[in-house]
Amino acid sequence: MTHILAIDQGTTSSRALIFDADLRVTATAQQEFTQHFPQSGWVEHDAEDLWRTTVETCREAIVKAGLTPADIAAIGITNQRETTVVWDATTGEAIHRAIVWQDRRTAAYCRELREAGHDKMITAKTGLLADPYFSGTKLKWILDQHEDARERAARGELLFGTVDSFLIWKLTNGAAHVTDATNAARTLLYDIHEGRWSSTICGLFDIPMEMLPEVKDCAADFGTTAEEHLGAALPILGVAGDQQAATIGQACFEPGMLKSTYGTGCFALLNTGDTPVASQNRLLTTIAYQMDGKPTYALEGSIFVAGAVVQWLRDALGIIQNAADTAALADKADPQQDVIIVPAFTGLGAPYWNADCRGAVFGLTRSSGPAEFARAALESVGFQTRDLLEAMRADWQGHGASATLRVDGGMSASDWAMQFLSDIIDAPVDRPEVLETTAMGAAWLAGQRAGIYPDMQGFADSWAVDRTFTPDMDAETRDRRYAAWKRAVEATLGI
Repeated sequence: MTHILAIDQGTTSSRALIFDADLRVTATAQQEFTQHFPQSGWVEHDAEDLWRTTVETCREAIVKAGLTPADIAAIGITNQRETTVVWDATTGEAIHRAIVWQDRRTAAYCRELREAGHDKMITAKTGLLADPYFSGTKLKWILDQHEDARERAARGELLFGTVDSFLIWKLTNGAAHVTDATNAARTLLYDIHEGRWSSTICGLFDIPMEMLPEVKDCAADFGTTAEEHLGAALPILGVAGDQQAATIGQACFEPGMLKSTYGTGCFALLNTGDTPVASQNRLLTTIAYQMDGKPTYALEGSIFVAGAVVQWLRDALGIIQNAADTAALADKADPQQDVIIVPAFTGLGAPYWNADCRGAVFGLTRSSGPAEFARAALESVGFQTRDLLEAMRADWQGHGASATLRVDGGMSASDWAMQFLSDIIDAPVDRPEVLETTAMGAAWLAGQRAGIYPDMQGFADSWAVDRTFTPDMDAETRDRRYAAWKRAVEATLGI
């Protein structure tokens, strides 16, 4: 029993990875699932798709690794955060499709909260903003749609959870209704200073607290799987939301260390140690991880569209066949053109936090074509990252943030995108040898709890860089390009 099963339940796919005793990936399995867009700005998942693809990929990965379920020492789970599920405590069936973190349907209610002055209290307790991004207003919306939902929830008949909670409840056949501190900290319902659910906010949203899960450390006993699902009763010993898991996988354990993950969205986290830093630049104050009852805090900037802009090139515009084609196409772009895409498909995240604006394209000429769109799509991720880093460094002044950015996620495999990122932020970018940092973070949490993997310092010592990208753009060009981006954003916000 020297292997760990890591479940990585993401926004567009569910993945399972097997890690050996040396924290090396020996097998992976992945399944995409359907995205539902019932209205503009609405994004939903069928909760049953999340469950089915998770179980099927876990079974497949175990077989691919040449193992039996009994060879698995423990399970670690990482998941898309903020996505909201409400399910029947008897049947396990969701009463509504899962509302995805990208969804903006509660924008009007969030505006009401701000106009009524509740946003200051919410931010003070949760470190978050009164924004549709987070779970709390999504949960309120679901309860509002069902006449007797609040009464049933108060009786314990309906349960709420982020995706980790839902999967654990299903895996344990309802024996465990739990979450970890990092996922709880993204709900808009959890007081990150007191370390408990906020009765004040739950009362404001009219959410029965009986439906909320128990909150645990990231490395803890989250329950044991029913044998029927994976072929053995396996302990679940590690849980962290995907961006926190990536922070752990990148070994950003010291205050001032900084990582950025490029998946569907982009998420940058700056470790601030045992001190929660209140942002003056519309960043989020959140929990990076919690071990032995002690939270470590972070400043976070969230970009809603990163890798999703490449999916848009492929699926909506049809100008590429595969994501890997983007860089080669971008290389063919006319250097005299300055096309800018502001990919606000579901609004803009940090540091703008505008739920209502939508994407825009600037600088088109008669000769603008697929190559210019490909380059602008990749560059939009670098521009947005610079927005985040400038806000972070302003909030962290005097504390000495790392000059180097550690990157991971699917888009970090693109040399083109990472070189532009280094150019536009004017700083080194470190890409690790192991890009599976999100799954690795979840695996390490479970594995060290199971006694297989080293402690935090030992894990940090094993982190290794694959390639460092260094700036190769002159200051004049950098400043001119970034100023053009800022003008484009201002125009988009004004539309």
